[in-house]
Amino acid sequence: MTLLVVGLSHRSAPVSVLERAALAPEARGKLLQDAVSAEPVTESAVLSTCNRIELYADVDKFHAGVAELSTLLARHSGAGLEELTPYLYVHYEDRAVHHLFSVACGLDSMVVGEGQILGQIKDALAVAQELHTAGRLLNDLFQQALRVGKRAHSETGIDKAGQSLVTFGLEQLADGQDVEAWAHGKRALVIGAGSMSSLAATTLVRAGIGELIVANRTVERADRLVQILTEAGSPGAAKALTARAAAMTSVPDELALADIVVSCTGATGLVLAGEMVAAAREGNTAPLALLDLAMPRDIDAAVHRIEGAHLVDIESLADASADAPMAADVDKVRGIVSDEVAAFGAAQRAAHITPTVVALRTMAADVVAGEIARLDGRLPDLDDKQRAEITQTVRRVVDKLLHAPTVRVKQLASEPGGAGYADALRELFDLDPQTVAAVSRADTRADRHDVRERA
Repeated sequence: MTLLVVGLSHRSAPVSVLERAALAPEARGKLLQDAVSAEPVTESAVLSTCNRIELYADVDKFHAGVAELSTLLARHSGAGLEELTPYLYVHYEDRAVHHLFSVACGLDSMVVGEGQILGQIKDALAVAQELHTAGRLLNDLFQQALRVGKRAHSETGIDKAGQSLVTFGLEQLADGQDVEAWAHGKRALVIGAGSMSSLAATTLVRAGIGELIVANRTVERADRLVQILTEAGSPGAAKALTARAAAMTSVPDELALADIVVSCTGATGLVLAGEMVAAAREGNTAPLALLDLAMPRDIDAAVHRIEGAHLVDIESLADASADAPMAADVDKVRGIVSDEVAAFGAAQRAAHITPTVVALRTMAADVVAGEIARLDGRLPDLDDKQRAEITQTVRRVVDKLLHAPTVRVKQLASEPGGAGYADALRELFDLDPQTVAAVSRADTRADRHDVRERA
């Protein structure tokens, strides 16, 4: 296994750096394609969220791989390599697996235990599959990460260790009040119609807001979200709830009367400049609560200076969550992660020796076929029944001789440090390396075909 991950997150870099390094949605596909075109890389996947950017790859050289992935991250983001380098972390092989599994369980999230990361991992895998940049290793890794994350949430109380960023952000805005009591009957403006904005809108509706406006560049998407929320009859929604979609051009007018604003778009620049908010709120000193969940930020930090405005953004959420208590279940999740990492490593090491075992059995079959052909020449008078019985007997003898060593070598190869058993098997039986490589290439082609079928 040659798994490598290079990335940065809220744990390694200040929000200002994460903001500049954020990947635009269209840049992610180009990053993946450039990665698999690089010499040391055979597979790639990118996990890009509001507080992390990580590039996963199957590489054949560690140092060359680190250099290449670091350069690619810098090239496709808004930050230079010199700026990114001090904040980049590198994980290799089992440590890389441990890192992704921890991320999937919410252990590495800004708010411990939040479950949104599972959807983001699923999306990262889907994009890599769609672009055919994920092969056997990354498909196995990301699918297993999803299973580990679901297991952690179903078998432990990790959900209680922290909430989603949306819920946590609203709690910060409520400033000690119950969120439902604080939000009840208020007028909320949600900017964006993606997954995070949809979650924010759903949370606000369940908290009992009186009016919801969803603004998006594509009004149709905003309208679909409104329809889903109003047709679902969300628990906790106010009976008099009104909801409607709006164009982005109408945001200044909507700001004038809003009580709560949540913004999470994919824009690369500010969506709400300080001057826009100030102009929209001129003459209105009623409290205005703003939650910015975007990276890079959607809302100008200067909004803090507007009378009555209270802004909570990713940076302030990071500061607040640093003091959040850790649940006892976190230890259980760490145990699950450790067990799953060991199991994944064993499975990958066992799979690594499979082409060698297949090549050995192919060679044995060729030897049997050659000997039977030679027997036919020496004993031409054998009838079909006799020939079949001899052939079957020879094959049984060969299978019995190979069974114990091939089963045992797979077991040994699955243990830590077992990678050398494939080399030993090739050496002992004088297997042609090209034959083993051909089996591996065939498996890889089959895996990629399966990826295309699933995509």
